[in-house]
Amino acid sequence: MKQQNENSEPKKSSTRAGFVAIIGRPNAGKSTLLNHLVGQKIAIVTSKPQTTRNRIQGIVTQKRGQIVFIDTPGLHDPDSALGRQMMHEVAAAVEGIDILLLIVDATHVSPHTDSMLIEKAKRFRGKTILALNKVDAVPKPKLLPLIERFRQEFDFAAIVPLSALKGTGCSGLLDEIFRHLPEGQPFFPEDQITDQPERFLAAEIIREKAIRALHHELPYAVAVFVEKFEDNPRLLRIEAVLNVERDTQKKILIGHKGAMLKKIGTEARKELEGLLDKKVFLGLFVKVAQDWRENPQRVRELDWHFQLEGLSSAQVDQEEGPAGGNVE
Repeated sequence: MKQQNENSEPKKSSTRAGFVAIIGRPNAGKSTLLNHLVGQKIAIVTSKPQTTRNRIQGIVTQKRGQIVFIDTPGLHDPDSALGRQMMHEVAAAVEGIDILLLIVDATHVSPHTDSMLIEKAKRFRGKTILALNKVDAVPKPKLLPLIERFRQEFDFAAIVPLSALKGTGCSGLLDEIFRHLPEGQPFFPEDQITDQPERFLAAEIIREKAIRALHHELPYAVAVFVEKFEDNPRLLRIEAVLNVERDTQKKILIGHKGAMLKKIGTEARKELEGLLDKKVFLGLFVKVAQDWRENPQRVRELDWHFQLEGLSSAQVDQEEGPAGGNVE
């Protein structure tokens, strides 16, 4: 064993750590990719675009370092207070990050590369990595020309073909990210996978089940606010309000004799019990908040930071749905 020179510099840490923002169009697979990389569901996934409304941080820790991923709402032209808030979330996510990760649905690429995505890359001063998602559904003869098209458009640090749903190519993506991260120590404990509180996760799971159950009826008109979250040793008691914009939407959400609301609650409760490993009592109620998506204050309350500060207590004084109650 060599004796270290007293005057020599201490050996620098070989671990790397940093923040990576995932940005892409609606339905590109951002949340699916994040859940796969983290190894556990922390972001809701549906076939409906624009279901991610807040920045969600997922944490991947390995011996070589730590990556803090920031999932963002899908890039789109906002036409409401909700849309503008979602685009504000995207802009805020890029501030202070180390790597920008653009994700593109390889099955829905126009003859020209996406100008909105390329513009994000050009404005970012750090390294940008492109993930071409859903390549398992793209014929191989078409894949190489697609990669070359993006190479000509922008000088990406790496272009990684992958399938977030199947997991193929995801390890290669992690390799590329670690390669370009700065050296440093982890920001979070190694057993932590997200910074989102369980209260926020519960609201998102409920909203996901509502979106999936209602299909095309009102996927964007539903907002979920957790009003009570009591974590006892044997039971987690959750009471949540589902806001919609119209009386007709309220009737659809509740369903005949409360059947739809009960279905949503049962599916949400079962998933929460599996994720949190605890018995859950879930009470759901439905209220009408006229045009809440056009109300900037109401939209801001969707952010879990505001919810924890108690700002979401200003619920709209509308009649509660008759199907409200325990869906245990």
